[in-house]
Amino acid sequence: IIKDVLGDAAAEPQDIGEVSDLTAALTDPSLDGLIVGAPTWNTGADEGRSGTAWDDVVAQVKGLSLQGRKVAVFGCGDQHGYGDYFCDAMEELHSSFASAGADMVGSWPTKGYEHSESKAEIEPGFFCGLAIDEDNQGELTEGRIKQWTAQVVQEMGAKAPAAA
Repeated sequence: IIKDVLGDAAAEPQDIGEVSDLTAALTDPSLDGLIVGAPTWNTGADEGRSGTAWDDVVAQVKGLSLQGRKVAVFGCGDQHGYGDYFCDAMEELHSSFASAGADMVGSWPTKGYEHSESKAEIEPGFFCGLAIDEDNQGELTEGRIKQWTAQVVQEMGAKAPAAA
């Protein structure tokens, strides 16, 4: 949906597990910034929380020099079934990119969510990025993505996509 909202203003999404040169992909100077996301599967873990290829590359991300690179994160989770770990993997991505010097953008309010805890809530009342819960609030997803994407485009100083 994010790519649909951004249209031609965004590069084609890539699965991190299929990226052959991580450094080149994450430092591509033709991009205004990066939007990265992951689900949370490994609940309660200190690391490797996504259960995806991100778990294999977060250490590499931390070792990159991403000063000045704008990065936004999003996460998918289930706030009712896993309310103690809601979107925890999003924080792991956020921390990895921040450790590499990236300028993190796209924080999102926690208001309207019904989780009990989340490592992604890095400051009171805000997630470090957009939290998506298709299981329990799927009807809110598209509107949240549209609003968050507009916010991220502005925070990145990127060119806004043309209205469709």
